[in-house]
Amino acid sequence: MSPLPKFMADRWGRREMLPPGKGRIYWHVLFRDHPEVRAIASEAHRRLDGISGLDPVPYEWLHLTTLVVGLTDEITEEQISALIAEARKRLTDVQPATVTLGRVLYHPEAIALEARPAQALMPMLDAVRTATRTATGRAGILGTNPWIPHITVAYSSAEQPAEPVIAALGRHLPDCEVAIDHISLVVQDGPEYLWDWHPLAGMPFGASPSNSLSG
Repeated sequence: MSPLPKFMADRWGRREMLPPGKGRIYWHVLFRDHPEVRAIASEAHRRLDGISGLDPVPYEWLHLTTLVVGLTDEITEEQISALIAEARKRLTDVQPATVTLGRVLYHPEAIALEARPAQALMPMLDAVRTATRTATGRAGILGTNPWIPHITVAYSSAEQPAEPVIAALGRHLPDCEVAIDHISLVVQDGPEYLWDWHPLAGMPFGASPSNSLSG
């Protein structure tokens, strides 16, 4: 997401959109129960208000993408069950981590807040990568290489100069500390812009596998 882009791009037009009924399976950290994340995202949305060609991420689905597992027609129900069980086991050794949001990252297709330090979240990533490889035989796909943990606040839906967007939002918002202590396995069904998401399982860190939560 660096250096700064000169132009924003139409994310939805550049990417292959899946049809309804077909989806991708992700490991996401979800922030529905984190008012501090909603507050900093709300400030970003406020600053960007009035700029066309940007689609704010719905507050319900503010997320930190950790790993793409694969397509729903590539992963069997048995593999999903095994994946959930394996991840629960691996996450018992992962401790909650605190990260700081504030630094704004710009990409032609998206605007995000970096979660720093990335190293604090590596045990989480390692746990779900190992679980994914063990249960499905797939390594999974990182959204960025190297992995840059971030929370997207808006996607670009138009081709336009980036300078007005950057000028409106700036390079940094007031720092916000966030405690991350769980991760979810989520199916994103159909085109991304419809936000048809279905959490399959939510798992806390450092807990007994029998105490993990569904949904």
